[in-house]
Amino acid sequence: MLRALAQQVLGLLVRRYREFHACEDAVQEALLAALVQWPRDGVPDNPRAWLLTVATRRLTDAWRSDSARQQRERSLYLSTPADELVAQAPPDEAPPGDDTLTLLLLCCHPALSPTSQMALTLRAVGGLTTGQVAQAFLVPQLTMGQRISRAKQRIRESGLVFPLGVEDERERMPVVLHVLYLIFNEGYTASSGSSLDRPDLTREAIRLTRELRRRLPDDGEVSGLLALMLLTEARRAARTSLDGLLVPLAEQDRSRWDWGLVAEGTELVTGALAAGQVGPYQLQAAIAALHDEAKSATDTDWPQILALYHLLEHSWPSPVVQLNRAVALGMVRGPAVALELVDSLAADTRMARHHRLHAVRGHLLLMAGDRVGARESFETAARLTTSLPEWRYLTTKVAELP
Repeated sequence: MLRALAQQVLGLLVRRYREFHACEDAVQEALLAALVQWPRDGVPDNPRAWLLTVATRRLTDAWRSDSARQQRERSLYLSTPADELVAQAPPDEAPPGDDTLTLLLLCCHPALSPTSQMALTLRAVGGLTTGQVAQAFLVPQLTMGQRISRAKQRIRESGLVFPLGVEDERERMPVVLHVLYLIFNEGYTASSGSSLDRPDLTREAIRLTRELRRRLPDDGEVSGLLALMLLTEARRAARTSLDGLLVPLAEQDRSRWDWGLVAEGTELVTGALAAGQVGPYQLQAAIAALHDEAKSATDTDWPQILALYHLLEHSWPSPVVQLNRAVALGMVRGPAVALELVDSLAADTRMARHHRLHAVRGHLLLMAGDRVGARESFETAARLTTSLPEWRYLTTKVAELP
């Protein structure tokens, strides 16, 4: 609950006071106060208003401590005294979702590079740690921390414009969609920790993408992304065994899938593909639909999936897409051809440090009958992963091999 409330409060404060960095610090202090006071005194009747009040007080305290800052703040906000800002802040009747979506759009400021936009939004909206954001971009944590700090400073220097027009929203949409995509991925398979997933992140990503689709019902990529999320989320219940072990897609009990989500996602992607130009999220959703429509793993239409990955690689080239294509290639043309592609990807230092490359290599070697090589690859993957459930799965695979 606190994470979702923090997004809403930050969106309100940034929209009202425009000091992104100061507002983010104030919200963090309000969250710390809540963690101390709520267990002791009980959760307030209106938690959002409570956080908004405390965060606004933190802002005014910071402004009082610096007379020059206070003068600038007064000129920006119609010379309103700091004490009056506290009284003016809560309550705010704007729908909670609007504030979070507004914050997301604002983080995608045109003064920032697309990478910085995504990194900042993942921190502010997604609630991801700097380490998790760094892993999503395959860069060191220190590098990502510096990038996020520079992005905040750049926004502060460039200023924010309120409200955003329709054209501004459309211009920022590619980055917004990619951020939601990354938030969902982190929620579906957490990059670190003891839990395989983070349902709070997937729910928020789906909620915000639904809100985007309500705003832009004719945007094929918005519909495609929502379809991809729903078709993927549909498998959640079958992803772990009763003892908590990770279950790969090919071994999942498909009766445990959410067929309502499968139907909704399939309808969405079918409509999006028929509407016009096809983008990367629609292609990924089509791949997910082919997996979900197969009655069993052996019924999967791998040739069609491979063809879609070829299209995806041309429209959205990345080593991760190539690695996924290698899996489909192995299922269609055999492991030897797929291993050539995987080994070429290992030359990329970012991918060489990624556990999934070695896990895929282990599976392909196992398909080829090389149990010794497969064991070595699974051992390497287990050393590199920071996810406990994935480590347990990989070490189980190692134990099964000589």
